[in-house]
Amino acid sequence: MKTKRQEKILEIIAAKPIETQEQLLEELKASGLSVTQATISRDIKELHLIKEQTGRGSYHYVVSVHKATFNNSNKLRTIFRESVVSFDCAQNMVVLKTLPGLASAACTALDSMNIDVLVGSLAGDDTVFLVMRDNNSALHFCDDIQKMID
Repeated sequence: MKTKRQEKILEIIAAKPIETQEQLLEELKASGLSVTQATISRDIKELHLIKEQTGRGSYHYVVSVHKATFNNSNKLRTIFRESVVSFDCAQNMVVLKTLPGLASAACTALDSMNIDVLVGSLAGDDTVFLVMRDNNSALHFCDDIQKMID
C-alpha cells in the first residue's frame, strides 16, 4: 500500500504543479487513495520531495536532485556498519578488519563520507588501511567508527 501510494505521489507531482500537502491529499483521494495529512507528510520526507520555485513565483513539489545521494549515503553507512569486524590505530594510521571480501565496500563507504582528516585509503580482501592527517585525527576517527558500528 505504501509503495503504491508513494508511486502515485510521484506520478501526481510529475503531471501537475502541486503547491500544498492539501492539494496532494485531494489528488490522492481523487485517485481512490484515502490517506491522512500526517501520512502525506511522512511520504514527502521519505521521497525527498522539496518545494521548488516556478517562474511565476509560486512553489511546487519536486523530487530533490540529492535523493540518490541521500539513499546511497545511507546504504553505504549500513554496508560499513555491517562489514567492519574490528579496528585499531597506530599513530596516524587506522586499520579496519572486515568480513572477508568486504574491505573494498567499507573503503568505498568511507570515501563517500568526505572525511576531511582522511588522507587516503587502501583496501585488500578483509583489511582497510587508512592514513589520517595526524595522530589525534586517527584517535578521534576511531571514536567515530565505534559510534557508527554500535
